Amino acid sequence: MTEPGTTLDPTPPAGSRAAAATARATGRGTVPTSPAIVLLCLVLVELSSGVTQGFLGPLLKGLTSTLHVTVADLNWISVANLLASVAFTPVLSRLGDLHGHRRILRWNLALVLAGSVLVGVSRSFGLLLVGSVLQGAFAGFFPLLVGILRNRGTAEQNRRGISVMVAALVAGLALGTVASGLIAQFVARPTAALWVPAAAVSLALVVTWPLLPESADRPGGRTDWLGALLLCTGLVALMLALGQGGSPGWEWASPKTLGCLAGGLLVTALWVRVELRTAEPVMDVRLFRRRNVVVVSVVTVTFSSCMLGLLVANPVFLGTSPAEAGYGLGLAPLATAFALLPNMLALVVGALLAPALARRISDRRTLVTGSLLMAAGNLATFAWHTSLVPYLVFTAVVGLGSGLLQHSTRTLAVEAVPHDQTSVGSGINELLINVGGSLGAAVVLSVFAAETTAGHQLPAESAYTHAWLLCTVVSLAGALLALFYRQRHDAPAPTATAR
Repeated sequence: MTEPGTTLDPTPPAGSRAAAATARATGRGTVPTSPAIVLLCLVLVELSSGVTQGFLGPLLKGLTSTLHVTVADLNWISVANLLASVAFTPVLSRLGDLHGHRRILRWNLALVLAGSVLVGVSRSFGLLLVGSVLQGAFAGFFPLLVGILRNRGTAEQNRRGISVMVAALVAGLALGTVASGLIAQFVARPTAALWVPAAAVSLALVVTWPLLPESADRPGGRTDWLGALLLCTGLVALMLALGQGGSPGWEWASPKTLGCLAGGLLVTALWVRVELRTAEPVMDVRLFRRRNVVVVSVVTVTFSSCMLGLLVANPVFLGTSPAEAGYGLGLAPLATAFALLPNMLALVVGALLAPALARRISDRRTLVTGSLLMAAGNLATFAWHTSLVPYLVFTAVVGLGSGLLQHSTRTLAVEAVPHDQTSVGSGINELLINVGGSLGAAVVLSVFAAETTAGHQLPAESAYTHAWLLCTVVSLAGALLALFYRQRHDAPAPTATAR
């Protein structure tokens, strides 16, 4: 099931990397470690990533009064986190391929831990944003773990491993959501829940430090710091303009917004030009000459913009009382946490089912199915959101589709790159997830800001219905684009064969 240029075949390539490829194929390039230990480490790191991303859900409604901010302001937590992820992902991914995935992962965990400590001690919105920016480095976890995984198994084993990692990520989201909800509900000082991610990341760092294996095979080379700087600057400028566009002081025609948009486009174009002339680019833009890479990338952006764009809106809707705003379900923090679980559990199910479904109906149809499920769930939520049970069912449908796409896009992105760019290939996908999430959060922020009356913290109900309807349209576009995926007919060759 490989297209031209895919490097899943274990035959060593010609040239200076033949010996390294042979070492991988024979298992001599890795430190002997029990597969169960490797799996434990992968699961713990992704659990901590999920906890870091999911703990704020039940707290958001309360933070509007604690920090004296509006719901539109709270979207900045998501935007800042995603902007940081955009900046961190390509650099961490490339450093992992060059200098060892475990080594960079340790520093990555330490960086996220530092951000989590800042979040834990924060009692102001500004400090919370700074901590959220550092926490955005969690985007490096997945590509670095994929680098470790792909050096140790066959293509089929890698697909199952990625499925387990996605499931662990979502399990972490659920764990973080419930843990912070319990603390907010029963602890006298609800802000104590802000320490939840610090505890999870600390555990992952302590356990994996001595146990996680490192590949002895490293291709060497240099880090393209100029390319990394240009890429980060261009994308952050674009995401900043889109994130703030339409908000007070950042009207779409304002000099700040137009300047960021124009500057971001120019710097990104310059980055492409520089990367095409660089022998060892931070991200090989030539990969986007392949039709399937483009299709998977666009589908990644569509599904992530819907999944992450509603990350703040849905929990706030659950916690808003009809007596207070004329809409919402009026749930307490703990009840909000449990109400978010059906979506997360369905996402786990989708991720675990995705490998078997792809074998049965093809990768292309799996991409289409996931997008259509997300569209159907969001459309139903748009139409029926006044009762809890229908809301839970419809958001679970969205989660099922999201789980299929989480696994499928991540797998297809990794299988299209050489071994020595494994983390970069996965990093491209993670980067696009964050770009899509940034776009989604930016659009939702603009909608909420436009539909929040001056002097009020909560928006009109139409802000939510418009957001769900937009996600329906975007998901349908993703399903249409997925039809252009060129289905591969030959089975994937193993990435490595232990002897």
